[in-house]
Amino acid sequence: MGAPEGFAFTAHGDEVRITHRGRPATTLRGRAAADFLDDVTRVDAQRLMARVTGNYRRGNERTARAHPRNAGPTRG
Repeated sequence: MGAPEGFAFTAHGDEVRITHRGRPATTLRGRAAADFLDDVTRVDAQRLMARVTGNYRRGNERTARAHPRNAGPTRG
């Protein structure tokens, strides 16, 4: 699994706009925007933006797909 990439953000007043590969992903306002701006200087910015936008993988999708409960209905 690769690291998140392609995210960018711009801050306008009390608003932060996050884009992914040039397309709008989310807008943070107020306290959420302030918290984001505080955190982005201390952690990996790409990972933070992926987490904030929900555009990230947890790494278990392939494992979950193979689980019997996710195999679908059995035919008999």
